[in-house]
Amino acid sequence: MPWWSWILIWIALIALSLLFYLLLGIRLFRKFMVTVRELGAAGEKLGHLPDASPVPGNPGASDPADDPDGDAAFRPHLAPGAAVFASPHRMRHDYHASKASRAEARRQRRIRRKAGRGQPQRLRDIELG
Repeated sequence: MPWWSWILIWIALIALSLLFYLLLGIRLFRKFMVTVRELGAAGEKLGHLPDASPVPGNPGASDPADDPDGDAAFRPHLAPGAAVFASPHRMRHDYHASKASRAEARRQRRIRRKAGRGQPQRLRDIELG
């Protein structure tokens, strides 16, 4: 094999590797642009937060503006994500109020279950203790 064939082989190998890197770069650039476009769309979607207005059709829902001190009972009618902008005092009160209502619901179920089985009630359950 003549000496210049080695030069042609090396030139072909270098040209193919440069072509490979060029195609890889184009592919990477396109994926990056798709990612940026999706990130922009997500930013547009998350950039507009819903207001904390009451859900229509909920007759028991009161307007949050009616409560000036912000410590009303648990408010299930607020829009999702409204707790992020609420005061910590209000969220703490809502948490404890919902916790107490769940405990009361468990107590009522326990009283009904024991009464249905004919079992004696706990004094704490029937509020004697």
